[in-house]
Amino acid sequence: MHTHDVDEELVAAAAEVARTRCRGDNHTMAAAARATDGRIVTGVNAYHFTGGPCAELVVVGTAAAQGAYDLRTIVAVGDRDRGVVPPCGRCRQALLDYFPALEVVVPAPGGGLRAGAGTTPSRAGK
Repeated sequence: MHTHDVDEELVAAAAEVARTRCRGDNHTMAAAARATDGRIVTGVNAYHFTGGPCAELVVVGTAAAQGAYDLRTIVAVGDRDRGVVPPCGRCRQALLDYFPALEVVVPAPGGGLRAGAGTTPSRAGK
């Protein structure tokens, strides 16, 4: 994995959404992504026992609805001060399929955060 400096503004945006918008059991994760044009897009998960969308996938759809079709970096933050949470397997695969060069902010071994491409499984069908 090739790592880069962590986009602290992006992490702060996701943390703020998690703190202010995640309430109860239906919305427990927030995500923020930086588009290549510099804007930040945020979203929260929509939990449902049938498998509602994770916050990262909500952000992908929200970004597209706002005309941001190319994302550079994404991060997910849990409610109740859980901090940065790595994407689940489904999200890792979807993010790779949509944005092969996307950098994902994740907890670093030993503490802190790291950002890098290559945190995803292999491309489906490739």
